[in-house]
Amino acid sequence: MTTTTAPRPGTALARLLVLAAALLGVLLAGAAPASAHAALTGSDPGDGAVVATAPKEVGLTFSEQVAMSADSIRVLDPSGRRADTGEIIDLCSGAVVKYGVALRAGLPDGTYTVAWQTVSADSHPIAGAFTFSIGAPSATSVALPEQSAGGGVVGALYGIARYLSYAGFAVLVGGGAFVLLCWPRGAEVRPVQRTVVRGWLTLTGATLVMLLLRGPYTGSGKLADVFDLAGLQAVLQTKTGAALTSRLLLLGAAALFVAVLFGAYARRTDPKERKDLSFGLGLGGTVVAAGIAGTWALAEHASTGIQPGIAMPVDILHLLAVAAWLGGLTTLLVALYRTPSVERAAVERFSRVAFVSVAALVATGLYQSWRQVGSWSALTGTRYGQLLLVKIGLMAVLVGIAWISRRWTRRLAERTVPQPEEEELEQHLQDEPAEEGRQEETGAEESGTEGTDTEKTGTEKTGTEGSAPEDGPDPERAAQLARQRAAVATARRKKERDADPERTGLRRSVLTEAAVAVVLLAVTTVLTSTEPGRTEEEAARNGGTTAGSAAVPDRPVDIRLPFDTGGVDGKGVVRLSLDPGRTGANALHLFVERPNGKPLDVPEIKVNLTLEEKGVGPLPVAPDRIQTGHWSASGVQLPLPGEWRIQVTVRTSEIDQTTIEKNVKIG
Repeated sequence: MTTTTAPRPGTALARLLVLAAALLGVLLAGAAPASAHAALTGSDPGDGAVVATAPKEVGLTFSEQVAMSADSIRVLDPSGRRADTGEIIDLCSGAVVKYGVALRAGLPDGTYTVAWQTVSADSHPIAGAFTFSIGAPSATSVALPEQSAGGGVVGALYGIARYLSYAGFAVLVGGGAFVLLCWPRGAEVRPVQRTVVRGWLTLTGATLVMLLLRGPYTGSGKLADVFDLAGLQAVLQTKTGAALTSRLLLLGAAALFVAVLFGAYARRTDPKERKDLSFGLGLGGTVVAAGIAGTWALAEHASTGIQPGIAMPVDILHLLAVAAWLGGLTTLLVALYRTPSVERAAVERFSRVAFVSVAALVATGLYQSWRQVGSWSALTGTRYGQLLLVKIGLMAVLVGIAWISRRWTRRLAERTVPQPEEEELEQHLQDEPAEEGRQEETGAEESGTEGTDTEKTGTEKTGTEGSAPEDGPDPERAAQLARQRAAVATARRKKERDADPERTGLRRSVLTEAAVAVVLLAVTTVLTSTEPGRTEEEAARNGGTTAGSAAVPDRPVDIRLPFDTGGVDGKGVVRLSLDPGRTGANALHLFVERPNGKPLDVPEIKVNLTLEEKGVGPLPVAPDRIQTGHWSASGVQLPLPGEWRIQVTVRTSEIDQTTIEKNVKIG
């Protein structure tokens, strides 16, 4: 059997680990707080708008579903007092996600501040603020929040806990898979046991921390609110709170799995019994691991957006493949450096497991990339796409290093290196205590034959010499022998390492893989808290904004459309007003005027609305005549934002009519 023996990492490898840690620190330090995965696409009144009279309510429109609480929208008057009733109103209609808050009656003129904070459907907090004025703008004492949602100390701690949870999951699942699939003897090895148990402890501890931090992370941002039991109870009622609680319950089952793996399984000697137990552990462990991975899929990116029914199983498979590869790699690294030997067959089996895992990662990663990015422009023009390119680059580097490791595995020499000199020295050191014991017995016999001389020197001397054998072996001598044995073991390991460069190359390539994997996991963690490129581009096209920025100004659409039907009184102008000029319900007003500006009555006027880029329309609108030259229609629905074409057909007689059109941007 060919074995590999554990040397200490060299100076160059230590520098490599330091570099990986530095890159990890840069990624985590440079990562912005959790970006908005839902975008505020409009508000009513709009940002900076000046309205003549106080509106009854303030409405906010979002790009996707959000979770609203009683304090999600606050309206503050110029002196900083609440101007709203605190009652959230659901204004959603079809695909339009809109929520509002009622305002108090009798509000004075001045500038009002709207501060909002909520949680998007994929569990990330979003927030922002904007102002509008009643009557005329005025000075205000309200300061807009400087800290974005999910930022500050709480956001940093939550991000670290998120990273540790991914790392703990990978080590727990990957370590267990490595033992069952690649190296069954590893169940008896103490360093491997400690590694898997530490993975379980890390994941459990990180999950508890995230559960406690969840309230302040999505709310006040104050670390002291970690101990707010009412906030914790509210968190438990959310989708993310349920996912974290389920993860803790599944970790209890995982603890039982680990106990059996390193207990009953490790002690089994009968091949059939061990095979049966291995099958049960593999089946049960896969179910538990998939369940834990599902707690991420059910609460984050995969649960929202397009095709969630496909995305969630794909996300679970992706996480399991990551764990099998990176977690197994970590366990192999520990085995190479902390255990006396690892069979070559175990390394070869892990190489095959890693190949299958990488294939699964590529397949699931391609689907996830298409789903989250959506276009080539988003791949380079959004933060999510840029991070994804970094991740792909690191994956390519990791695969290249894995290929090198595979070559070292194939080149491992089918031999063991003899160490006769060290074995003779160690045998000599083990024999020394026995020889010393024999010498002491001989000395005692000689002192007995000279008893007469001893009596002449006095009983005090006899007593002193007689007590020496009862004191046992000399502790200093025992310590010296222990140091010599340790030196012999170190010399043997060094000689084996220097005598077999293939094994040294394998260890270094595996260590390099682990260093790159640390950075790759950091990039993945940041990626999960970054707004998907598809959402960011859609928000930009719709004129929307992300968290922390001002809302899109909403203004009524006012356009002038000159017309000429060719008949008597066939010339004039149609003034069209669409209020508030955004998606959802709008009020349409049409004013038909002669060239001199006076109202003109016409037999008929019709309107059609078309959004060509989305294939919507034409949507017909038949306004009602209010008075001479004035027509109106209420509740005109514009379901999607974009470049809408407004067509107005004016008939001035039985045979004279014309159609005029203009494109307007609807946010």
